[in-house]
Amino acid sequence: MDDDILSLKKQLLEKDAEIAALKNKLEQIQKDNSLLMDLQDKVSQLTPLKYTALTNDDIMRYSRQLLLPELGVKGQISLLNTSVLVVGCGGLGCPLALYLAAAGIGRLGLLDYDEVELSNLHRQVLHTERTQAFAFLTPCAFMYDIVADCSDNVPTRYLVNDACVLSGKPLVSASALRMEGQLTVYNYNGGPCYRCLYPVPPPPDTVTNCSDGGVLGVVVGVMGCLQALEVLKIASRQKSSFGQQLLMFDAQDGRFRCIKLRAKQASCVVCGDMPSVTELQDYESFCGSAATDKCRRLNLLSAEQRVSVQEYKSIVDCGTTHLLLDVRPKVEVDICHLPVSINIPLASLEDQKTDHINFLKEKISELKSQMNSESQVPVFVVCKLGNDSQKAVLVLEKMSGTELEHITVKDITGGLMAWANKIDPSFPKY
Repeated sequence: MDDDILSLKKQLLEKDAEIAALKNKLEQIQKDNSLLMDLQDKVSQLTPLKYTALTNDDIMRYSRQLLLPELGVKGQISLLNTSVLVVGCGGLGCPLALYLAAAGIGRLGLLDYDEVELSNLHRQVLHTERTQAFAFLTPCAFMYDIVADCSDNVPTRYLVNDACVLSGKPLVSASALRMEGQLTVYNYNGGPCYRCLYPVPPPPDTVTNCSDGGVLGVVVGVMGCLQALEVLKIASRQKSSFGQQLLMFDAQDGRFRCIKLRAKQASCVVCGDMPSVTELQDYESFCGSAATDKCRRLNLLSAEQRVSVQEYKSIVDCGTTHLLLDVRPKVEVDICHLPVSINIPLASLEDQKTDHINFLKEKISELKSQMNSESQVPVFVVCKLGNDSQKAVLVLEKMSGTELEHITVKDITGGLMAWANKIDPSFPKY
């Protein structure tokens, strides 16, 4: 009876926390809507750019690129009369904006509604530690000639694509993850749009972001510079190289290759012959994910299958015999780990790799020999944020009684980052 009461109290606390989080989210949405309304009241039509000749200062500043036959005076004047919207001022948008400004683009719009964090600075070269927590927000979103998509999430990519199609603007799009990058140009000279290639968004749990997969800052910088190059070619009335081509960059091997993309699709819902998308939509609902690259919090387990970091700390302090299983990839374990843990990556559990399963059996057997023969070995599973650990619990529960015996398995809610935030401030965050 006491256990039931404790369980119900725990569930009530969790529900209270969920309600508080929802209230905070509602307050933030209301605040954001108020800010947007204030901005919209202040927005006026951008004045046209009217450059007809170069000044002596212009000639001196841009002299090295004026010497290029591909650009020349006419091309430079075109650049000065072109406006470009940069959507996303992160690892791609920072070098892109720097080079566009340096090349003489007449007007730059910078659009970003995220905050700069310390982990961003290795690739977001416009920022320093002094500009952490700074966010851009430029309202006049599509009063620009060219749009560069430097965003980091699927809903924003669909939104920017649709806005460009509906307003007839070319979209220069790039992305980067780990040691690879991609670049293409959508909605340009009769070429396909993003929806022509990806009519249906990918399942949210299949999308890897930089927080999970990592990225080398130089790789993002290379793609941002290539993106700037394509913007400049379009702005100076040259032909873009990637109107129906996808450029792929493999930084590990130092190789580029191009893939021809499918043509514009007559059945496309936004740029096809009979479009059904004629205005912007709720793209978070369409994609089933938030317009952010922040890791989603999964909720795969019941309250009985999870413990908080505070509860796990009590278990450690009491000296209770247990096994702590860290299911992160080894590269993350090398960054930081709890000394009492053993490491078996989630992928190895899902694939049931024999050597890893045997290793786990040995550890469980060792602990079992120290315990009462009737007792089950408590296994607590941890990862970075508490997502992969939940998946691992489900895998282990399926294996319990077959490959693995005499265990109870629970997830540590919030993972090692919750441990760093709530238990040990000296524990590294990444």
